[in-house]
Amino acid sequence: MSLRSAVAAPFQQKGRESMPESEFVVALSLDRDWFSPDQAERLIDVAAGQGLLAQRDGEVVAEFELSDVEVPDEFVPDESILQEQSTFEKLLDKVVAAGTDKQTAVAEINELQSHLGVTIEAAAVVYARRRGVDASSEAAEARAELKAED
Repeated sequence: MSLRSAVAAPFQQKGRESMPESEFVVALSLDRDWFSPDQAERLIDVAAGQGLLAQRDGEVVAEFELSDVEVPDEFVPDESILQEQSTFEKLLDKVVAAGTDKQTAVAEINELQSHLGVTIEAAAVVYARRRGVDASSEAAEARAELKAED
């Protein structure tokens, strides 16, 4: 829940469901003093990997109902939320290592997800495979995650 709360806080503070990525980073690092700017960027990656955020044209967009999250005044997220690496992030790292620009990859994976109507992980597997990147272990993880949700 702390990841969801940490992501919701800047949006609730600004009263919006989307904002420029730089504004989101400032809200987490300077306004709230929860993370360094680099850590705030990492939080965006973790949250996108968990399907909590989408990145579109330099903006971050909440992908969950912000009003469902209550962020207590005394709330301070634990840095451990930055350690999680989702299946999506693993695939994104592989695609970037193979030479695709990170922002381009995220945007194209989001488009593919929307077009195919699948999870972000499934879209990332398809995207990676189309670029000749081995995604076999991540595909197995994505399948296991889907089965666990049933």
